[in-house]
Amino acid sequence: MYQRKSNHFGEQFYKLPVLSIGWFFILAFSSCEKEVNLKLKPGDAKVVVEGSIEVGLPPIVLLTKTIDFFSKIDQNTLKDAFLHDAVITVSNAMQTITLKEYQIEYSGIPYYFYSIDSTSAQAFNFKGQFGQTYKLKIEYEGRIYESTTTIPFCKPLDSLWALPPLPSEMPEDYPNSMLLYAQYTDPDTLGNRVRYFTKKNSEAFLPPSFSTYDDAIVNGTTVQIGITAGLNRADTFDRNTYGYFYKGDTVVVKWSSIDKDVFDFWRTLEFSALSTGNPFSSPIEVSTNISGGALGVWAGYGNTYDTLIIPN
Repeated sequence: MYQRKSNHFGEQFYKLPVLSIGWFFILAFSSCEKEVNLKLKPGDAKVVVEGSIEVGLPPIVLLTKTIDFFSKIDQNTLKDAFLHDAVITVSNAMQTITLKEYQIEYSGIPYYFYSIDSTSAQAFNFKGQFGQTYKLKIEYEGRIYESTTTIPFCKPLDSLWALPPLPSEMPEDYPNSMLLYAQYTDPDTLGNRVRYFTKKNSEAFLPPSFSTYDDAIVNGTTVQIGITAGLNRADTFDRNTYGYFYKGDTVVVKWSSIDKDVFDFWRTLEFSALSTGNPFSSPIEVSTNISGGALGVWAGYGNTYDTLIIPN
């Protein structure tokens, strides 16, 4: 059964998803030769920004600091990474609003984020729109960090379907595994960029390991692409199940247009994460669109949604 739902925009403020700190990667190295002790000085902590504004949704910003490479990662470390009492404003061509700090609990750990003041009618109506440009300004401990992002217009997917993997590739313990595919017709104007997320049943929207695409090669053509199931980085990675959906799943694909700076950030971050530990890979500098010496991204997303119920 196939259900087409394009240009159906998101949820209200009170349904904001739990956000994760996407660039805190814990690196572990081991050796079978001998133990090597390196005495390195701790680096200065940097401000890390993970902010977004999506069509039909208010802006939301996570403000944290980098964690020292050799720090012990526990609940207290994560709690102390959040930065409080910053003055954060978001502006479009007509209006400027000041964000308010909120706290939520997730698995017993407090998380903090900044978003609109829900008691203000003017702020409550401040939501992302296609074609609009949004400026972010953060004032924290005497320093200013700024960024600008645009929400490009989005061309929806043409269609979405599921097929079983080849018999030789079917996971032995998961005979209900299914692969998802989509057809997409790219506009004939070069420079379209997207990031996609998937949602299975009642789970949250999650991006796969590689979630970004541009039309440098496929500009103006119709292509078929594989849609990989999103990855929860807090879960143990299982090669036998990664990327698959299952019979009976209700799958929603969020197909989001992004501008070049946002594309560059996520593309370099994903390549950097997946090349960690590879002795043959070249060092990758993760891009950022935040000025003032901060790391991270301020991202506009122009979303369309497609739903597929995979038959049993």
